[in-house]
Amino acid sequence: QVQLVESGGGLVQVGESLTLSCAASGRTFSSYTVAWFRQAPGKEREFVAAIRRGDDSTGYTNFVKGRFTVSRDNAKNTVALQMNSLKPEDTAVYYCAAQAISRISSYSRHYDYWGQGTQVTVSS
Repeated sequence: QVQLVESGGGLVQVGESLTLSCAASGRTFSSYTVAWFRQAPGKEREFVAAIRRGDDSTGYTNFVKGRFTVSRDNAKNTVALQMNSLKPEDTAVYYCAAQAISRISSYSRHYDYWGQGTQVTVSS
């Protein structure tokens, strides 16, 4: 089993950048496909990005392509989400999630482990 803890959220202005980090304990993080989801007030949780176990290939939802980058640091046992050119609509609680299967999935039900979330607020 793996425990996930997100960090790095905060309040930023439109156009600024922020990097979120997801730290894993209990297991080697490289053994998992890790995804980022987000949930805005009154909305359903939605997929943002993922990095696949094994080859570290990545996938993104359309509304963050070219702005967000997901990466893995095996030495630190972390996965980061670099967010650039932030918009007010990026405001949400961001969650990292993990699954042991080597697949990039946008379905939250495919992920077995979840962090507690970190708030990102983009002010205009």
